[in-house]
Amino acid sequence: MKAGDNFSRVFVVDEPVYSGFIQTFHDTNPLHTNDEFARSMGFKSKVMHGNILNGFISYFIGECLPQKNVFILTQEISYSNPVYIGDQLNFSATITEVHESVNVTDIKYKFSKTDGTKVAFGKIKIGLR
Repeated sequence: MKAGDNFSRVFVVDEPVYSGFIQTFHDTNPLHTNDEFARSMGFKSKVMHGNILNGFISYFIGECLPQKNVFILTQEISYSNPVYIGDQLNFSATITEVHESVNVTDIKYKFSKTDGTKVAFGKIKIGLR
């Protein structure tokens, strides 16, 4: 991997992803589980858990990069817009720096809906062994 390398992937926040997250982590906050409550808070329906996106990032790092000898050192995520069940998300990532002396690579990424609306962005620092 080298600076400037780009990667992309499409993820869908479907019912199995949503219900699997709730079954695993037991986060049943009404913002995420009750359409009426979410609408009362100004959203169009229940909002998907932001940490579902972290799961997609984990998949990207572990399964989509050309090297498998990687691990996440740090990860930042900022949320711009809500994600709803059924949303298709375009994930794009760019290698911004490679620090060969310490085997560390920096990556910037973003998630956008198919209409171009950015929903999240951030940085990841990975180590290589």
